[in-house]
Amino acid sequence: MTAEAVAFWVLGTIAVIGALGVVVAPKAVYSAIFLATTMIALAILYVAEDALFLGVVQVVVYTGAVMMLFLFVLMLIGVDSAQSLVETIRGQRIAAVLAGLGFGVLLIAGIGTMSTDTFAGLEQVNEGGNVQGLAQLIFTRHLWAFELTSALLITAALGAMVLAHRERFERRKTQRELAIERFRGGGRPTPLPSPGVYARHNAVDTPALLPDGSEELSSVSAIIRDRARARAEGTAQR
Repeated sequence: MTAEAVAFWVLGTIAVIGALGVVVAPKAVYSAIFLATTMIALAILYVAEDALFLGVVQVVVYTGAVMMLFLFVLMLIGVDSAQSLVETIRGQRIAAVLAGLGFGVLLIAGIGTMSTDTFAGLEQVNEGGNVQGLAQLIFTRHLWAFELTSALLITAALGAMVLAHRERFERRKTQRELAIERFRGGGRPTPLPSPGVYARHNAVDTPALLPDGSEELSSVSAIIRDRARARAEGTAQR
């Protein structure tokens, strides 16, 4: 067995395990990590096949940019791990099964075509340069598929914007109306002073001083005041 075959079986196994982990992982963060593992394994396979440009793009764009952005969004907003079996779209399970079967048929047909054809060899394919050869294939033989993929990505981006957009059912309040509501409610028209302002000690438990020298107790958090009171009562009981 050659080194190329060993690399294929090892990296292929890692990629398949990562793909299965994406599906069966209980949390979205774990699924993202498994997907990053699969992408890295594919990038190494690309480099082993002398497709250096594809390997670098796989790591920099997908693993380094898209996946890290996905993880950042998950950690920022959080995702509920509770699963629901209620179909929000009628017939989506049947459509998903049919789409999966159709994709499987296309994949099997593609593999069968590759097994019957003869390979030109990596040296002949990359004779004019890997990037140049890839660009020639994309913008000549596979131009239609490239344009369809671009349209699909744009449609997905627009769909995400539409789904994330919240419809406003009431008129947006002006600055004047917001100011009137603030004063009418009887609250403070200005922010609370920070603890320790104009005081001798700049600490969170030191009340700020007003212009007349008196203490502004509202500048200290009620939790800190309660803790200090409880600590003082405990010391007095001892």
